[in-house]
Amino acid sequence: MKFTFAHNNFNVMNLEKSLKFYEEALGLKEVRRKEAADGSFILVYLGDGVTPHQLELTWLRDWEKDSYNLGDNEFHLAFEVDDMEEAHKKHEEMGCICFENPSMGIYFIADPDNYWLEIVPRKMK
Repeated sequence: MKFTFAHNNFNVMNLEKSLKFYEEALGLKEVRRKEAADGSFILVYLGDGVTPHQLELTWLRDWEKDSYNLGDNEFHLAFEVDDMEEAHKKHEEMGCICFENPSMGIYFIADPDNYWLEIVPRKMK
């Protein structure tokens, strides 16, 4: 028996706002979408066009709270980038950098629902 990664999921409050963020900040594009017949949920899978890994964004119509409880936000997704300086400049202009660790050469951005996304230079592999 062998298990392989399929996708990660983030639940989002505003699907359109999140889709715009992920495309602008990370270049992720919609790969596929599933909508409940009764309109109770929408799943949108995003891909980077290079790897098979996908990020599933889930919007729930009947979610009654103002946000999702992310705890201490110690979990995250990481993205490699080939031009760290240009990426940092872009994210700085977007105002989404939430934490920087210059000694490690990494930083984090926060999406509209405050999920943290780690940005690492490709050379750190």
